[in-house]
Amino acid sequence: MVLIVQKYGGSSVHSIERIRRVAERVVATHREGHDVVVVLSAMGDTTDELLDLARQITPLPHPRERDMLLTVGERISNALAAMAIRALGERACSLTGPQAGVFTTSEYGNARIVEVAPQRIRRELDRGAIVLVAGFQGLSRDTDDITTLGRGGSDTTAIALAAALKADICEIHTDVDGVYSADPRIVPRAALLHHIGYEAMQEMAAAGSKVLALRSVEYARRCGVPIHVRSAYGDRPGTTVSGAPDDADAGRSTITGVAHDTSGAKVTVTGVPNDPAAVGRLVRTVADAGGEIDMLVHNAAPPKGGRTDITFVLAGDGALAALAALRGRAAEIGFEEVSHDEDVGKISLIGSGMRTCPGVTATFCETLAAAGVNIEIISTSEIRISVLCRTARVADAVRALHTAFRLDTDDSEGEAPVHAGTGR
Repeated sequence: MVLIVQKYGGSSVHSIERIRRVAERVVATHREGHDVVVVLSAMGDTTDELLDLARQITPLPHPRERDMLLTVGERISNALAAMAIRALGERACSLTGPQAGVFTTSEYGNARIVEVAPQRIRRELDRGAIVLVAGFQGLSRDTDDITTLGRGGSDTTAIALAAALKADICEIHTDVDGVYSADPRIVPRAALLHHIGYEAMQEMAAAGSKVLALRSVEYARRCGVPIHVRSAYGDRPGTTVSGAPDDADAGRSTITGVAHDTSGAKVTVTGVPNDPAAVGRLVRTVADAGGEIDMLVHNAAPPKGGRTDITFVLAGDGALAALAALRGRAAEIGFEEVSHDEDVGKISLIGSGMRTCPGVTATFCETLAAAGVNIEIISTSEIRISVLCRTARVADAVRALHTAFRLDTDDSEGEAPVHAGTGR
């Protein structure tokens, strides 16, 4: 008997009819003789609607009460799916995150899972039930409060449960067929990757690929949980993410794929004292405000003191709060001015083959130059090259790089699937 953890995103349970379809897929898996644990996101736009209700009360909802409110969405979808499974003649039991033994840190809105105690799930499985667990939530033992896990929280819940239960596989059912070498809405000839390693998948997620959340991939890598990304609407083979080397599908080239992200903002802080303490206070201010710094460039300052400029990219979710915090501490830190530019996009080339293949950076820059794309910031790692450019040029840059590094495919798996959203 195989133990399978399945996760379905918000678009997969957007309506009662879709919930019934998910229930049918789950029951079919169970009737093949497998134990099944299911994690469901909230239905469609439920989370946004709940946030809107909170903001009608106050522009800045209290974080504790906001988390208490937002966990309702996942409880609704999981309870409805359990009812649908029971209507099909199978036993089912829906659980909240805390009932399932998911324990977290105490940060409201962005907690991390620290432990999963799955005894309740085990008991229900032993009774022959299909167990449904509300994703995106847990319980802080420090405060005894409900917490939410932030972006990709349901993916992370599913992978954490798979690790704790020693499941044979964790299936992430989403609205695309798997992980592609680029966004197929921009690159119609993008290739469906049958396998990708944890390291490359982490870089893809960090660079803007929306198929899997970065934190969920980090958790899977740490615990050695194999992930199978599949469509929630069909039976195509999908993509396996594991610790094995990338397969021949990605091996046509030294490159796995091209990712992009247009949600960030470029922030420039001018007139920063040429003092390590000042730079440290600046970065700490951003971090304490919940900002995630990427692609930081520290311009060289004149010798014997003087001032310098610092430019970095902030993720879209935390940009406004971080900017307000910086402006509030301008006098204390000692810089002159802070400005931000939202008309930017990040393009990243990812591939473990970069380590042993010289000339990748040169080809990357030459390709963008030929496409007329101006590079504003560039950063590199062993398996990634990222640049910042104008938003209007992102699609051109992605297509040019995808072709230059021979990632285009002529087979049918390169056809663009329907995207209905990413769930949670």
